Amino acid sequence: MAASGADLTVTFVTGNENKLREVRSILGGDQAATNRVQLTSHKLDLPELQGDPLEIASNKARLAAQQLKCAVLVEDTSLCFNALQGLPGPYIKWFLEKIGHDGLNRMLDGFDDRSAYAQCIFAYCDGSTWSGEELEARTFVGKTSGTIVASRGPANFGWDPIFLPDGFHLTYAEMDRDVKNSISHRYRALSAVREFFDQAFPIE
Repeated sequence: MAASGADLTVTFVTGNENKLREVRSILGGDQAATNRVQLTSHKLDLPELQGDPLEIASNKARLAAQQLKCAVLVEDTSLCFNALQGLPGPYIKWFLEKIGHDGLNRMLDGFDDRSAYAQCIFAYCDGSTWSGEELEARTFVGKTSGTIVASRGPANFGWDPIFLPDGFHLTYAEMDRDVKNSISHRYRALSAVREFFDQAFPIE
């Protein structure tokens, strides 16, 4: 599925055009990746898997590659409370939906430790490499450490209002987008993806 001017076309599994635009921007930067790898998107309803975050991301990538019959990139995001041994983790979307920002804060009442980390995992599967009985998936992890605080800032982007990254006095929600993107878990994971693509498809 190589596109004109590119060595590889990769399908990012999302229906969100803004997310696709952001990923393209980060993957491109001033490097060769956008010249050698063309990123398209496709909305795909994948099952809500359970288990270790790395396993969840890898299995999503394998399922997507099997269904779409092409190279794919999928994303899985977690918010992990250290006092709760990493929970809610990959289930943060459902916790937030059910109990909101205040409920997430109350989960840590009674604990001295309110530290947490935001984690983003991108998984890439080219749909052609097999290991034993299943497709191989490569994972790229980005983490940002911080603290869970009372909600501050616009509440229109998930759990950003309650996550205060270490070394900053603003929550993710209060930050300028460029500042957030320079330290976020998502940016760090995508930087690893970009490095992989640049090494796999170097400038000739």
